[in-house]
Amino acid sequence: MKKIIFIISILASFMLGFAFKAGTENTSDHMKRVTGIGGIFFKSKDPKKMRDWYKDHLGFETNEYGTVFEWYQGADNSKKGFSQWSPFNEKTNYFQPSEKDFMINYRVGNLEKLVEELQKENVTIVDKMETYEYGKFVHIMDPEGNKIELWEPNDIEYEKLGQKMKSKTTK
Repeated sequence: MKKIIFIISILASFMLGFAFKAGTENTSDHMKRVTGIGGIFFKSKDPKKMRDWYKDHLGFETNEYGTVFEWYQGADNSKKGFSQWSPFNEKTNYFQPSEKDFMINYRVGNLEKLVEELQKENVTIVDKMETYEYGKFVHIMDPEGNKIELWEPNDIEYEKLGQKMKSKTTK
């Protein structure tokens, strides 16, 4: 009998805890934020030479912007995803206000909602959201002064853009 009461007590505690947590959770805390790496951008003394080196030695399919890695999304392996790799001229202003030599682009699911949450959390938003056929973009700063690009991709349109440019992807 003591064993049954003990088991019921444990189950009741678990269920009450679960119910309390579900009732008090802030749904924004569970919003999917970053879903993957959208790109890696870095400064280079000679971006063309850098692209050629990676093409010759590591097999990157490069174009004037770098390369695009093509992969399939884990949650739906029938959907393509893309990540950009780009060397920039060392004198670029694109990474400002960061003084760093690199910038990472993160893929996100719902940029507008994420920006709202980041504003509530007092994250520095560098610019206004920009929308293109291939996705939405905004830049933020992390606490150490790294500029971060957030991208809500439209992979179908991104792939069409690459096809228009006659670019190959690195697979």
